[in-house]
Amino acid sequence: MASVKITLRQKPNKEGQFPLILRITKHRKTSIIYLGYYLKEEDWDEEKQRVKKSHPNSARLNNFLLKKLAEANEHTLELETQKNHVTSVSVRQRIKPSAGSTFNAQADLYLQRLKEAGKYNQYTSDKPRIKHFKEFLKEDAAFSDITVSVLERFQAHVKNKLKLSERSAVNHIVMVRSVFSHAIKEGAVDAKFYPFGKGKMKIKFPESSKIGLNAEEIRRLETVALEGQAHHARNLWMISYLFAGMRVSDVFRLRWSNFQNGRLHYEMGKNNKSGSLKIPEKALRILEQYKASQTEKDDLVFPELKGTDFSNMFITKRTIAFKTSSVDKCLRTQVAPAAGIDKKLTMHLARHSFAQQATDVPIQILQKLYRHSSVITTMQYQSNFTTQQTDEALDKVLGSTTD
Repeated sequence: MASVKITLRQKPNKEGQFPLILRITKHRKTSIIYLGYYLKEEDWDEEKQRVKKSHPNSARLNNFLLKKLAEANEHTLELETQKNHVTSVSVRQRIKPSAGSTFNAQADLYLQRLKEAGKYNQYTSDKPRIKHFKEFLKEDAAFSDITVSVLERFQAHVKNKLKLSERSAVNHIVMVRSVFSHAIKEGAVDAKFYPFGKGKMKIKFPESSKIGLNAEEIRRLETVALEGQAHHARNLWMISYLFAGMRVSDVFRLRWSNFQNGRLHYEMGKNNKSGSLKIPEKALRILEQYKASQTEKDDLVFPELKGTDFSNMFITKRTIAFKTSSVDKCLRTQVAPAAGIDKKLTMHLARHSFAQQATDVPIQILQKLYRHSSVITTMQYQSNFTTQQTDEALDKVLGSTTD
């Protein structure tokens, strides 16, 4: 079992006083926690681990130390009961998390960890949601105070006071769940206070309609005469569509070395799944337009990410977000009007458009094209675009009642 001891750290401050510490030792490795108090050496009884009566606040300090020692031993026993392998660091983390144990402190740490992990999109999405929750709470709160009732009132607040959509309100609750999970992992809150799951707060996303371009709209988009940035934006959209609704981030990352022997070989950025696709003739004609700008074998095909420091994931994803926004604006304001398309044209709509045209393709093949880990995911996604069976059923019922 890990040993826990209160002692003086043998590094005095400028006043010659020594910091009180909690020292945790396991397998001959030691971690320490500073307790926030300093003593003169003559005021400390090392053998009894107590402050001597010579100190003016000895009684209060000794009560504090006894409480800290009891908490440390309790957490140590709890960890060693749950796990076969426990280190001094894990015990220290349970006793004193890397940030405070309130929501505000852990939410700030959660955002910091997202940034460190390069998760730009989630960082920028959750940052304002955390701000909204802090404003709703009005003052910092312990996790035990964030109950199902509080979450339900917050969800209503987001919809009614902030005037945001049902989906946005649910995403705010998902953010709270993420911060809760993070805080539990950090050892800042007991899992028993987790307000989500069976018999507690259930998160249910509202259904949303997903509509792509139909065959005629795709034909108009493909053939309309465009120049400059509008022509380039249309090319990016068509490459996404022609390669089974490739995500825009993967389109931007395409390199000439990905194209070999008439096939596209690439690893999907979202889930790191690799695979290859036949290069359609239409895609070859588009790619040929960018061949002149190639400077090396592994050069990027498209200009959006050229010069980006790919070792910095946060910067890379931020650049992708900015470039996507720029391309989407061009698609909406220039390309769609020129092609006579009334729908909101975005890069992501290419993925929906492919799915809408692929309703007769076997689901297992679509799973490979989309590179979903589970065929269930493919079935759920594709169900948004499959209307033939329901249309036939409706015609059958209406036909039988009108004869």
